[in-house]
Amino acid sequence: MVERSVRDREVVGSNPAIPTIDLRRRAVHTARRSRFGRRVRVITDFLQWMGFGLCHQLPERSFFGGGVQVPVCARDTGIYIGFVVSVALIALVHSGDRPRGFPRWPVWALMGGLVALMAWDGLTSYSGLRVTNNALRLITGLGTGFSAAVLVYPMLQDELWRRSDSTRVLDPVWRFLAWSAGIPATFAVVWWGAPALGVGYPLLVAVCIVFTLSAINLVIVAMLPAFDRRAETLRGIVTPSAIAVAVSFAEIAFAGYLRIVLEGMARTL
Repeated sequence: MVERSVRDREVVGSNPAIPTIDLRRRAVHTARRSRFGRRVRVITDFLQWMGFGLCHQLPERSFFGGGVQVPVCARDTGIYIGFVVSVALIALVHSGDRPRGFPRWPVWALMGGLVALMAWDGLTSYSGLRVTNNALRLITGLGTGFSAAVLVYPMLQDELWRRSDSTRVLDPVWRFLAWSAGIPATFAVVWWGAPALGVGYPLLVAVCIVFTLSAINLVIVAMLPAFDRRAETLRGIVTPSAIAVAVSFAEIAFAGYLRIVLEGMARTL
C-alpha cells in the first residue's frame, strides 16, 4: 500500500493532465487571507466606533472607500473635511500672521447663509417636503465646516499664542475670495477623487473628525491658566494639543455609550 501511494504521487506529479495541489502554498495563502480579513474587520470596527455616537451611519446616506463605510454620513463628512481644509486654507492665506479678530460682516453673512442652507436641506428632507441626495448633503456640510473653522481659527490664535495680530481673519478681500473658492474645489476633490483612496478615504475622514473635535476642545483647554497665551513656538502648544486630543477620544467614547443607553431606553418604551 505504501508503494502504491508513492507511485500514485509520482504519477500525479508527472502527468500534466492531472492537476496538482500544493497544500503548503494553499495553507500560506489561506493564512494571509485570514490575517487580511482580520485587519479589515479591525479597521471597520474602529471606524464604526468613531462615528457611532456622532452620526446615524445609514449606509444609503454615507460614502464608501475600498468597500468600507465612512464613519459618518455624507453631510457630516462634509462638515469634518470642510473644517480641516478651511483651517489649512486660512493658515495658508495668513502665512506668517496670527489673526485674532473675527471676520467682517460680509464673511459673517456668507457663513450664515451656508449654515442656513445645510439646515434647510436637512429639515426639509427629514420632514418629507422634498428629497435630497448625498451630493447636496456633502456640499452643504462643507459650507458649514468651512464656516466653523473661520470662528475657531482666530480664537485659537488669541488663546494659545503670547503674541498674536489684531487683524481680522480673511481680511483683506483677496483672502476671503481664495477661501471661498476652496468650497467648490473641495467638493470636486471629495466627490470624484476621494473614493480612489480606497480604505484610506474612511480613515482620512476619521482623522478629520479627531482634528475638528480637538481644535474645538483646544480653544477651551487653552483658556486654562497654565496655557492661556503662553506659547511662543510650536513646542509650546504640544501639551495642550495632546490634552485636547485625549478629550476628543473621551467625547467620542461617551457619545457612543450614550447612544447605546438611549437606544436601549427607546426599545423598552
